[in-house]
Amino acid sequence: MPQLVKGGKHTFGWSRVGGTGRIVIPPDALEEYNLKESDKMILVPGSQTSGGFGLGSMESVKRSHLGAVVDTNSGLGIFREPEGAVIEYRGKLYCWVELKDGGVVIPQGILDRYGVKIGNKLLVIRGSGLAIGFAVRGPIIEEAKKHPELEVYEPET
Repeated sequence: MPQLVKGGKHTFGWSRVGGTGRIVIPPDALEEYNLKESDKMILVPGSQTSGGFGLGSMESVKRSHLGAVVDTNSGLGIFREPEGAVIEYRGKLYCWVELKDGGVVIPQGILDRYGVKIGNKLLVIRGSGLAIGFAVRGPIIEEAKKHPELEVYEPET
């Protein structure tokens, strides 16, 4: 997993958004975050700088400053809401998705809200331990574009 600049974030590569909103999670990221087939993950907003979103386990979200999201939205916290059902909390969108065949499907409404379009390449980055980051803009994206060796993970067609 390359580190693009000294002292910078580590990346897992790029993941292209498929026509159904499907994104592949690089195998190294699945391993590092200990995610397995059929795990349910919480989609959280990305940073102001890099946009996009993050995907983390319920346990990691509960332990973080975002624990109130699942505590106050019981449908999200116990997966009672349907997969991909959008929960708004303090002006930000959240949902849960299930890991299937090494990837997840992100609802179109969330993709739109977070500035992600079908066909975009998202930079998959090591987050703060809370979630795998899927960035769409910012300095890290500009630096990653200079690294053609970064693998691109494509959804099945």
